[in-house]
Amino acid sequence: MNDPVTGYSSRLQKQELEIQRLSAEIESLRNPENLKSTPQLEELREENARLKYRLNVLKRSLQEDTPPRSGSMVDISQRLREVFAEAIQTSFPELENPPLAVAPNQQARFGDYQCNSAMAMAQMLKAKGTKTNPREIAEKIVQNLPDNLLIQNTEIAGPGFINIHLKKTFVSKLLSNLLMNGVKPPPLASRKRVVVDFSSPNIAKEMHVGHLRSTIIGESTCRLFQFLGYHVLRLNHVGDWGTQFGMLIAHLQDKFPNYLTVSPPISDLQAFYKESKQRFDSEEDFKKRAYQCVVRLQSKEPDFLKAWSLICDVSRKEFQKVYDCLDIEVTERGESFYQDMMADRVKEFEDKGLVQPDEGRKLVFAPGQSVPLTIVKSDGGYTYDTSDLAALHHRIFEEKADIIIYIVDSGQGTHFQTVFAAARMIGWYDPQVTRVEHAGFGVVLGEDRKKFKTRSGDTVRLRDLLEEGLRRSMDKLLEKGRDKVLTPEELTRAQKAVAFGCIKYADLSHNRVNDYVFSFDKMLDDRGNTAAYLLYAFTRIRSIARLAGVDEAVLRAAAATTPVLLDHDKEWKLGRCVLRFPEILDKMRDDLLLHSLCDYLYELATTFTEFYDSCYCVEKDRHTGEVLQVNMSRMLLCEATAAIMAKCFHILGINPVDRM
Repeated sequence: MNDPVTGYSSRLQKQELEIQRLSAEIESLRNPENLKSTPQLEELREENARLKYRLNVLKRSLQEDTPPRSGSMVDISQRLREVFAEAIQTSFPELENPPLAVAPNQQARFGDYQCNSAMAMAQMLKAKGTKTNPREIAEKIVQNLPDNLLIQNTEIAGPGFINIHLKKTFVSKLLSNLLMNGVKPPPLASRKRVVVDFSSPNIAKEMHVGHLRSTIIGESTCRLFQFLGYHVLRLNHVGDWGTQFGMLIAHLQDKFPNYLTVSPPISDLQAFYKESKQRFDSEEDFKKRAYQCVVRLQSKEPDFLKAWSLICDVSRKEFQKVYDCLDIEVTERGESFYQDMMADRVKEFEDKGLVQPDEGRKLVFAPGQSVPLTIVKSDGGYTYDTSDLAALHHRIFEEKADIIIYIVDSGQGTHFQTVFAAARMIGWYDPQVTRVEHAGFGVVLGEDRKKFKTRSGDTVRLRDLLEEGLRRSMDKLLEKGRDKVLTPEELTRAQKAVAFGCIKYADLSHNRVNDYVFSFDKMLDDRGNTAAYLLYAFTRIRSIARLAGVDEAVLRAAAATTPVLLDHDKEWKLGRCVLRFPEILDKMRDDLLLHSLCDYLYELATTFTEFYDSCYCVEKDRHTGEVLQVNMSRMLLCEATAAIMAKCFHILGINPVDRM
């Protein structure tokens, strides 16, 4: 069955082209009598007007049907851009790719959204030789706005700002849709495959505070894309191959000679690593044997592979303890996975004449990059450059990834840009088709604003940091007397929610590009933009319905029958804030900056507080505490707020609790 909108749109486009052709023909005629019109032109114009009318009726009908039928949330900003794009195209068809700037209005008294395209369009028209006042452009755009369900009215302010006021009925319907269908993202045009490379600790070394940011940011990035509907592959590119395994295996053979039959009781792998490194640096015979072990491991001799596997398993168990605490899911695919692919990648670059020899090394110079990649060392060995090229090739051609994101510290920026440039040069991917991006981040600083270290100057172990967070979290809860009102199980859940939530939120609420100061005192403060404040705010919202005796079944039934009224200024402000969630998701998908979600979550919580302070939801008898009246419309607004907050917490990897 053909789509009627598509059919009418196609016919309309053909008619428009025919009208333009005939108009141009008339203008070219010298005889003034012929400039009036032609019967064919008038007939086309009449049919064109009929088609436009029928098309608008169909579009309006589809708009009315969309929210309840799809169940997805509507991106109001995107809908407004579509409306204004049509108006701009109708008003100024001569402009190619005119600017389209629609954003939430910063001051509520001027409207809900604002279109700021007129000023930039005036510059474009001026460049074409047409001098036009931006305000006149804005007026013409407003005159050509198509019929729609979103806009109540518009006002033109200043030099050409178009202030937009939304229809309350439209906003109310979207809130009801959210309550009935749950928090669902706008539909995707296609379900693309996303690979996220994050965490990436080194085998035989403990995870330290330097791994914290990659692990937390990577997990939230995965959750974001999964919620949006993408197929996500989470990869942990662990350092599980290289010359350091020679000294580890040699030390293992000396310390646990029966390791092939009895599993070695290595309880402290960090100490084991330090012992082997000390021997490597001081004992010449041990050093020679370590090099021999590397060769035999790379030759894949069974006994040496067994030793390597044992060391890797000890590390994995330690890593998993951290991942379990932070609720991290990731698939290990370390450097060893790509070892057998490297020779083919080197040959591919050689076959295309892209390799330059340099004193026994093989280099690749990528366009626009100042430093070459070393894909083969002078001793014939491979490098991180070779490994990363092999990994990228596998992700593009075997995993069929449409989007590949590397969550690695900003210090690796030059390396990744060079790898990506080499991959484009050899033709592995087109950046217009495949998105390959390094999402870099700054370092974690101590309160002295220097690199975060222990008092003795050592790197802070991640396990120690998490245990300290648990201790401080419990101290805070006991200080507030929560042990008097919560069961032991509820207290433990609250302790973990606050401890791990605060550590994650303190990281994610900062722009990842910048360094940030790690401070338990600040992150556990229940005032301001912290996880502690937001978790308390969420439990308060959830408690409103519980204390009023309104359960989930009652709220679900009310959502289908009770409209969400938005008559009070604070109701209107909260309703609009709730519905901005899809806009925030869209922004994060583009720039991978998760602090936008934290800013939004904090704004939503504070906007709710304003609403709750001004609008009663439950009226109680002052003396008996008996519930006298429940404002169900406002209860639904509370529920919508809590639902969005819960989804924000999920994307951020924070586990809220109902009682705290």
